[in-house]
Amino acid sequence: MILHSNILGETGKPLLILHGFLGMSDNWKTLGKKFAKEGFQVHLIDQRNHGRSFHSDEFNYDVLTEDLKRYCEHHKLDTISLIGHSMGGKTAMLFAVNNPEMLDKLVIVDIGPKFYPTHHEQILAGLSAIQEEMLASRSDAEDVMKKFVPDFGTRQFLLKNLYWKLDKTLGMRVNLDVLIENVEEIGEALSGVATYEKETLFLKGDKSEYIQVGDEALIHQYFPKATIQEVSKSGHWLHAENPKEFFEKTLRFLNS
Repeated sequence: MILHSNILGETGKPLLILHGFLGMSDNWKTLGKKFAKEGFQVHLIDQRNHGRSFHSDEFNYDVLTEDLKRYCEHHKLDTISLIGHSMGGKTAMLFAVNNPEMLDKLVIVDIGPKFYPTHHEQILAGLSAIQEEMLASRSDAEDVMKKFVPDFGTRQFLLKNLYWKLDKTLGMRVNLDVLIENVEEIGEALSGVATYEKETLFLKGDKSEYIQVGDEALIHQYFPKATIQEVSKSGHWLHAENPKEFFEKTLRFLNS
């Protein structure tokens, strides 16, 4: 099966963008249009068990990486540039060390190759509560989610996963049961000892704790030519919190 995508631009250098855990390609639509205007053919991809892509009981970075390679082969993309945020960044890292010949530019957004402890319990509990109640209005879903996720912006990001089913009840685009069952896979460290020898840009939010000073040695172990830059006034969702600076720094690297 081939991953679902939204392709912006009929021609240009292929630029593939991978969302994070519980996200979807739509999260990147505004930035995707900006990259397309700069001459890229932008592929906004839904990873398996997310967005409009297929559901599967198998979920780990090995299969996510194979999904991406199969996507490239299906669309006859021999050389790509790749942006990956959070979970998508982990997929992009593994893809890079396994398939360096397929990559031109690599941008990793607010994630490192290290192990991350599971920390999505409240979010998953809130989405489970919504799914169990078979809700018929978005405001009801918002009220349920408030009990688990106090931050408004995070709630709005998560509630994008809701869609209207034929029986006029709200359904969930993510394969929630499988993601809950495999949630520990999200934090897994980059496996193997292979390195990616081309230039790589790591972007981190200045208020985010996902990439810390102590992580830089491990980043350079796998990506010896990595550059690590901060995006100001932003946390983990830096591309949404400071899209202007994120876009400028990413575009400068892609065109370098």
